[in-house]
Amino acid sequence: MPKKRSGGGLSPTQQAAKFLGVSVLAGAVLAGIALPAVGALGLAAKGSVESFDELPVNLKTPPLSQRTKILDANGGLIASVYSRDRTVVDLKDISPYMQKAIVAIEDARFYQHGAVDLKGVLRALNRNAQSGGVAEGASTLTQQYVKNVFVEEAGDDATKVAQATQQTIGRKIKELKYAIQVEEELGKKKILENYLNITFFGQQAYGVEAAAERYFSKSAKDLQLQEAALLAGIVQSPSRYDPINDEAEATRRRNIVLQRMADLGDISQADADKAKETPLGLKVSKPKNGCITAVKGGGFFCDYVRKVFQTDPVFGKTKEERAKIWNQGGLTIRTTMDPQAQKSVQRSVKEHVYQKDDVATAATIVEPGTGKILAMGQSRPYGNEVKKNETVLNLSADLNMGGGAGYQPGSTFKPIVAAAALEGGMAPTQVYSSPYEMEYPSPVQECDGKVWNEKGVKLTNENESEVGPYDMKEATAKSVNTYFVQMISEIGICPVTTMAKKMGVERADGGELAQAPSIALGTMEMSPLTMAAGYATFASRGMYCTPVAIESVTQKVGGKTRSLEVPKSTCRRAMSETTADTINTLLKGVVEDGTGTEAGLGSRPSAGKTGTTDERYAAWFVGYTPNMAGAVWVGDPAHKRKMQGISIGGVWHEKVFGGEVPGPIWRDMMTGALDGKEVLPFNLVDIPDRKQDKGRDDDDDKGDDNGNGNGNGNGGLIGGLTDGGITGGADGGTDGGTFPSPSFSIPEGWWQGQTNGNGNGGRG
Repeated sequence: MPKKRSGGGLSPTQQAAKFLGVSVLAGAVLAGIALPAVGALGLAAKGSVESFDELPVNLKTPPLSQRTKILDANGGLIASVYSRDRTVVDLKDISPYMQKAIVAIEDARFYQHGAVDLKGVLRALNRNAQSGGVAEGASTLTQQYVKNVFVEEAGDDATKVAQATQQTIGRKIKELKYAIQVEEELGKKKILENYLNITFFGQQAYGVEAAAERYFSKSAKDLQLQEAALLAGIVQSPSRYDPINDEAEATRRRNIVLQRMADLGDISQADADKAKETPLGLKVSKPKNGCITAVKGGGFFCDYVRKVFQTDPVFGKTKEERAKIWNQGGLTIRTTMDPQAQKSVQRSVKEHVYQKDDVATAATIVEPGTGKILAMGQSRPYGNEVKKNETVLNLSADLNMGGGAGYQPGSTFKPIVAAAALEGGMAPTQVYSSPYEMEYPSPVQECDGKVWNEKGVKLTNENESEVGPYDMKEATAKSVNTYFVQMISEIGICPVTTMAKKMGVERADGGELAQAPSIALGTMEMSPLTMAAGYATFASRGMYCTPVAIESVTQKVGGKTRSLEVPKSTCRRAMSETTADTINTLLKGVVEDGTGTEAGLGSRPSAGKTGTTDERYAAWFVGYTPNMAGAVWVGDPAHKRKMQGISIGGVWHEKVFGGEVPGPIWRDMMTGALDGKEVLPFNLVDIPDRKQDKGRDDDDDKGDDNGNGNGNGNGGLIGGLTDGGITGGADGGTDGGTFPSPSFSIPEGWWQGQTNGNGNGGRG
């Protein structure tokens, strides 16, 4: 009598001999009776031995693709994403009813035969010969498992899937040899476990755990008899026996499984009859795949994490390597998203800007000193773009991270100009004449040694009442355009673009910042995330940290879990602490008695800046406390609707200003995000108020209200721009003359990087 192994079945040698014997008798029919054509039999018998010997010895079993869980910073589930919805479980976590049901209906002699069931083959051969077609198959459960491995390895490649399932003699021979190997190496229990985890149960559910969740909203270990029988019956034809779409056919199939179990003695006839009378009892859970299912409005954060995984080399050197890991799944990704901050952002966004509005809003919060993205939300939800005002475009992110080409930040860029000037040695008491209107001074130094030289281009302040002279504190609080243009004309364009890059403030489309004085007014398109991270530099006293969204990643492969390396924030000093503290002092004044008073946080120290682009295509508020920095943008993503004569969030606005709409959004989202957090002070500096008289200040050679001119003999340009310069200074500055009153206007579309030629670009 042949000796059987402990796991059941014959030895590999005996199984191989059995295979060859059956091949001679039945040719291709032995493998599952899938080729009814009689002419194929001789061909199979003739070439089977050679083909069998030439096959590789080892079956490569790829790790099963599983769902990936994206979690917030506290471990709460944001969303599940997967190429195949599967959760691998051990056999002990699968109901005994399920184990018996699948064996009963798919391979009743599973524990008695080896890789090939000779009796089953002969029985099927006989039935198919009588019917003249394929009435019965003879593939063992082990062979079915091997076929599923081929399908899994093919992934989503339609061509490879077709090759893995094609009914050819060569594939059947290959399937058989590997089935013999699997029987030898794994044993019956492990084969059954693997089979139940890999097989498809319809409705996007791969594996019994996902199937139990899909049809009954429970775990596989909790399946009852009638439920297990239903799932076992689906496997043969998931579309035909789909209980959701054809309850009658699924019930009939379930009852066949129950009767088969009774016939085999797995259950009593009484239990089978009772179960047959039971309703299907479906409790269907809809497939929850992708960022569209994210909770807490986290769809865009979820999508940003996906983009990070697909683009960051830390997850693989090539795009293909990264995609393979992502599609493999089984990942647990803990993100930086703070659920309290995220909830607050979504609540504020929804309250102030309606989904149906002509314009949208996007808001992002970043943690200073770490670069952690704490929240990301917008008024137009993540969803099918066919639906009204739903989108998959992440309005907070750069183009390469799922966003658009960005939006002009307007006057929120001015503090960067001030930081560059301060870092270059300018005093915060610097005064400029700051007329209501003026020409862009030229020439102005660029980075490459060239000069910007455009004459006859005019700009104005927001209001005719904004007429200098102003010092830096007043000009920042009132967001005086001409002041900051005079400033960039003095220090040059290069220090400003260099400072912007140090702060991570770059164009959303990846292009270079334009070498033009108009950059002082925020004419380069940027994203809310970029602006929030940039302002976080001020909050952390001059340290810029690159934004990060992922804390940790683990991946379950087989029965093992491994940790993956994740992108780290890189921090660098962008400016001195003194410069940052000075900016903090200036911007604190904006929310206390400047254009941003509606964004104030009461007793909690805060700082920030408003921004409204010319023609009002975009409005901003970007601000911070020492522990959080946030940016809010409001506008039309398509850049077509001007925010004049418009209803936003049920409130009518003749003209939209940065402090009027984005400011309150920022205030409310930050209030909720910071609730319960430590109240931290800024390190402020003393900035003397501007002297209103014409008194002399020999320590200031910049050309302010003391009449010193430029101090270096170049009074012509700078002296003429400042309020002073009427007479030569004691330090040798020459008379800069009074400031001219130009009468020409800005040509439409003049500023680089600007959409639709939006005039001045930056407003308060």
